[in-house]
Amino acid sequence: MTLSRFVTKNALRNKRRSILTVLSIAFSLLLLTLMMTIWRAFYMDQGSAESAERLVVRHRVSLTFSLPGFYREKIRAIPGVVSVLPVSWFGGIYKDQKPENFFAQFGTDPDEFFKTYRDMELPTDQQVAWQRDRQGVIVDDTLAAKYGWKLGDRIVLQGTIYPVNLELYVRGIFHSTPDNKAVYFNSKYVEESVSWFKGQAGTFSILAASPGEVSRIASTVDDTFRNSPQPTKTESEKAFGLEFVAMLGNVKAFILGICAAVVFATLLVSANTMAMSIRERTREVAVLKTLGFTRNSVLGLFVSEAVTLALLGGILGVSLAYLLIFGASKSPYMSFYHMSVTLGTWAVALAVAALVGILSSLLPSYHASQISIVDGLRHIG
Repeated sequence: MTLSRFVTKNALRNKRRSILTVLSIAFSLLLLTLMMTIWRAFYMDQGSAESAERLVVRHRVSLTFSLPGFYREKIRAIPGVVSVLPVSWFGGIYKDQKPENFFAQFGTDPDEFFKTYRDMELPTDQQVAWQRDRQGVIVDDTLAAKYGWKLGDRIVLQGTIYPVNLELYVRGIFHSTPDNKAVYFNSKYVEESVSWFKGQAGTFSILAASPGEVSRIASTVDDTFRNSPQPTKTESEKAFGLEFVAMLGNVKAFILGICAAVVFATLLVSANTMAMSIRERTREVAVLKTLGFTRNSVLGLFVSEAVTLALLGGILGVSLAYLLIFGASKSPYMSFYHMSVTLGTWAVALAVAALVGILSSLLPSYHASQISIVDGLRHIG
């Protein structure tokens, strides 16, 4: 029998206890992987290179307040600004209010849209068709595949925020990485139907000449409108997205607290299992030493068994987390957060599992390796 076979067999000797330990570690690592994935999606994923050059201008008080349309030309005059685009959330109902039929809908300016969002791909002829049709709409290719939309298809959005129903026709199907999962139509359609929205915009998207210009442009825009009746708050596209996360509270502290609690709980479970297992095998340790195993060999065997159990639980937990996040990513409510379990997350989670196995077994394994042959053979328990 090889040493690896010996370690594996002993790790699973007490099947009930081993299975419960693996499941406990798996659940803990599932939570840990979820927290790490959320952390990465919110705070580490910087998006495309083009998104680093974009800013979002909104009303300083709240997103529920709109901005005057003439702000656009004032912003355009600021040095370093390449383009300025009005973007207004419509929030209509497609078919019904079921979650699976929810997706983002924005009114914007077709003439300048692709000057600002250069990371979205749409054939030139479809761009022209959209710009020429006031009732035209472009849709994300993921949504098009989901609903079976084709060029020329009719889409009706029932107004909730605005008292108007939009009858739109698909003039383009664009692709973006990651998936945008949104539709864009000409905001003039809403302005012509809703008098109080005429000459207004929910937000403005700005494309800067370079990432280095972003901070200066943000300060300049806010200084320009600081004393106006509608003051602005300008921030990078990434920071704007994190505004929604901040509404939930101190998410960073919450995630870090969960991660610490998960690791600590996993350590306790694994330590208890290994202490029980090693205590029951005192006489076996004496027999191993009689056969020529050294203290270091005994120590290595017991630690390897703990690491084997921890890694089994880690692999199971991370695999379940991967499936859970993959399924959640298909939810319409998660369309704005592009979460996935990366290879780096896998590596960190399994490294944590291995470390837990080592730390939980080190002390009881060390004590077991110090037992003399005589004391071990005399042990009754």
